[in-house]
Amino acid sequence: MILQVEGLGKRFGGLQALEDVTFDLPEGQILGLIGPNGAGKTTLFNNISGVYTPTAGRVIFRGEDITGLKSYYVARKGMARTHQIVRPLKELSVLENVMVGACFGQYDYKLGKAKEIAHEVLEFVGLESRIDQLAGSLNVGQKKRLEMARSLASQPNLLLLDEVLAGLNPSEISYMVEIVKRIRAERGITIIMIEHVMHAVMNVSDRMVVLDYGRQLAEGTPDEVSQNPKVIEAYLGDPKLAEKLMASGGE
Repeated sequence: MILQVEGLGKRFGGLQALEDVTFDLPEGQILGLIGPNGAGKTTLFNNISGVYTPTAGRVIFRGEDITGLKSYYVARKGMARTHQIVRPLKELSVLENVMVGACFGQYDYKLGKAKEIAHEVLEFVGLESRIDQLAGSLNVGQKKRLEMARSLASQPNLLLLDEVLAGLNPSEISYMVEIVKRIRAERGITIIMIEHVMHAVMNVSDRMVVLDYGRQLAEGTPDEVSQNPKVIEAYLGDPKLAEKLMASGGE
């Protein structure tokens, strides 16, 4: 297992944001993480990646207990993430943004090697024509791909994708889904993917975990999860809506 989450809990004062979340992630899989807004999905990412320190439970990454380890140390150990709200270094070029990922990722690359990696990754995500453009001038879809490129440049073993499809049009969603598939197929990177575009996450995931009010509501294959009555009630509303969402992607 590349990742083991054991009884993870997080409390903010009187708010129990996560409670007893437990799952294993085999290397090479794509795990979809879904749930209503406020269910604790990004909080879970923050506890796994070192932004927060859990108040209960453990995070085991590549056989090592990294619970509470600071995020920059977690990045050095081979984990990278994107953010729901994109965070480009606006005054740097697209190329320089991705070089940052290479310099502060798993292998501590120097500038020459970082530039080489950045060029390769930007071609991979389709931004090679934008390398000299300021990151702040990109549109939303391009900024999403830039965040992904910066994360990939860190050469991770595990990639956490936080709503990389949010705000994209249908053609952009299809393009991004293909990139996600290629990340696993061509680079062998394990992925956890938070997403609300249901048809996309169902299509790309091997397994899924569903959160609701910080608790783990269900776990299983996409088919098992989509037919789970508790998931339908908490997240999809009713069976007819669930069927429509699976077919249309929630549009």
